[in-house]
Amino acid sequence: MADTKYSWPTREEAQIIGSRRNRLDGMEKSTGAAKYTYDVNLKDQLIARALGSPHAHCTIASIDIKAAEQTPGVVHVEVLRKVGYEIKWQGDLIAVVAAESEAAAAEGVTNVKITYNEMDVFVQDAELELARKAGRTAPAGGKSVTQVEPGDDDDEDEFVEAEIQRLYDASPHKLEGYYGIDAITHCCLEPHGSTVQWKDGKLLAYLSTQNVSGTDEAFATDLDMTSDDVEVRCEYIGGGFGSKFAADYWGVAAARISKETGRPVKFMLSRDQELKNAGNRPSGYLKVRIGADNNGVVQVWDSQHWGTAGVRGGGISQSVIPYVIQPPNYRRKAIGIKTNNGQARAWRAPNHPQACAMTQTAIDDLARVMKKDAFDVFAANLGNVANGKGDVYLAEMKVAAEIIGWKDKYHLHGQGPSKGGVVEGMGLALHMWGGTANSSTCRLVIRSDGSVESSCGTQDLGTGTRTVCAMVLAETFGLDLDDVTVNIGSSKYPMSGASGGSTTVGAVSESHRRAAQDALQILFEKVAGQLSAKPEELVAVNGAIHVAGDKKRMISWKAACSRLGVQSIEVSASHKRGDASPLSNSGVCGVQMAEVAVDTETGVVKIKKFVAVQDQGLVISPKTCESQIYGAVIMGIAAALYEQRISDPATGAFVNAELSDYKLARLGDVGEIIVELYEPESERQRGVIGNGEPPAISPVAAVSNAICNALGVRVPVAPYTPQRVLEALQGRA
Repeated sequence: MADTKYSWPTREEAQIIGSRRNRLDGMEKSTGAAKYTYDVNLKDQLIARALGSPHAHCTIASIDIKAAEQTPGVVHVEVLRKVGYEIKWQGDLIAVVAAESEAAAAEGVTNVKITYNEMDVFVQDAELELARKAGRTAPAGGKSVTQVEPGDDDDEDEFVEAEIQRLYDASPHKLEGYYGIDAITHCCLEPHGSTVQWKDGKLLAYLSTQNVSGTDEAFATDLDMTSDDVEVRCEYIGGGFGSKFAADYWGVAAARISKETGRPVKFMLSRDQELKNAGNRPSGYLKVRIGADNNGVVQVWDSQHWGTAGVRGGGISQSVIPYVIQPPNYRRKAIGIKTNNGQARAWRAPNHPQACAMTQTAIDDLARVMKKDAFDVFAANLGNVANGKGDVYLAEMKVAAEIIGWKDKYHLHGQGPSKGGVVEGMGLALHMWGGTANSSTCRLVIRSDGSVESSCGTQDLGTGTRTVCAMVLAETFGLDLDDVTVNIGSSKYPMSGASGGSTTVGAVSESHRRAAQDALQILFEKVAGQLSAKPEELVAVNGAIHVAGDKKRMISWKAACSRLGVQSIEVSASHKRGDASPLSNSGVCGVQMAEVAVDTETGVVKIKKFVAVQDQGLVISPKTCESQIYGAVIMGIAAALYEQRISDPATGAFVNAELSDYKLARLGDVGEIIVELYEPESERQRGVIGNGEPPAISPVAAVSNAICNALGVRVPVAPYTPQRVLEALQGRA
């Protein structure tokens, strides 16, 4: 049962929560005062650089580090991969050179001499038949059929095949389609890495991480020590997106080198190493046939999808396909392809952006072949949404349609006017996510001078975690943000979960609200007698404590705290992930709509307007919440139009692993973005739910559907580059 001891203020009561406050670290970041891991420089530190494999698949025949060790300025050479080791992707780190300067380290790397035995390479993840012939496929889950169950005497496979075919044949409207999305990389602007030093046998690691409380144990395990002797710090991080949960083998190598040399070591990946080694999002490609009734409601779905997560195979889970809209009868089969690419890592809503791009496009194509408004077809299928929130989706669809002007601008696919070869189109997509609050502990102190200070081993990915913590404390105590101090970013603070799965805002809201309400109750007990009241009759508002409904019986916050004398109020409060709570919840919906202009002569797609409507329960900080959604939409537009890992099929080389070649969206590429937080009372009362990932799910599908609406033909695979647009127009896609 949920603990009813804790609660949020009502919308009418709230003074801080739900208000538009600037983030606490805004000035530091905008002025450059914020110290990221890359900015940490320690006295007498060494600079480390690594040598990555030039080949995508090979074994190491020999390693000679003598010349590297003799390079002026080089202090240490660490060999990570031994002779005989099998390299499975280009860029896998082989040796690390630590030197007095970057230049010396770089020269030392060039002097590491390695010979290789090259092996066969396979990177064609979109080519299922080629992968099969090369022996690179593996089942990623088998068949899954719902409400198509054989009898006791039936052969299951034969029955399912026959029943799926019968349902498809009986459908008055049919569609067969092919859809895909190429792999992209995390492309964190601050690359992975750390600055480490040893002191008195203990390790201090300034690590670019989204897992402050967990990476101390990772270092300790690999270095054969206890986590008590490791401190991980991360004040600011320049991007993670799911790729920075681990200490990583290069982080552990930095610690070993530091211990060996007795000096601090700074080891950050170079840009090309970042893109090759530090994470990517799996690709996905899908063939499907759909049968729908006369209202456009899908009755049967039959699909096969494949893709790669890298050298270990894997790919997109079959559990998220078909996405959001789950027909009463479906069969799906997933196949993983092992390629000579770096292994994928969690990437902002793992599986969901790909699943959305491969299945929400099929629903839009159903509207195209039926010559119906896509809004109406999506709405007709809301009775079969996987999370049962059809009413929320419909409400959000109506909000988004009103903002973007769907009724006035929408036209049937391919039937809009052309202005100088430029056609415009509208598209929509739906998404879902969990957002369950992670485990978190907050240690809180109220001192006799009125100061309030919290400590929590969480991290701020740039999302405003510090600000959220401060807003929760300030709201509870009736103070302003400047009156509270929030300490985060160290593994020595009480444990809080990693920032993944949109779990952080719920986690820190839980622990900080619980600790604050517990501490406030203690303070109420201290001053209740002075106000001739019971503790439960008191409230803290606007820098004072008074009797509810009687502001004359009041004491200022500082005067109340002065009664503590030499003792402080110190409390710790925790939330455990999965425990029912009145403060947090899970399960969100989102609707996004895109308006695009497509030049049919050049194939260039321009975003005109993009609308994102998102629910996330109770919104603590609207300003930072909206900022999250803006960033997610921009990231999604980049994935839709620009981002793509390009591998040479002959050599396996990642040919665009530099920012000069790896294309991202610029300010002029994203159009007008409008964010609408959907927070009716029914959602607000559910408590806090994370939204870091949900708004990054739908952009690719929404843009794809808008392009198809403009052209009347589908550009099947993202990114929707000019070349692919022209190929689709020419019927070659």
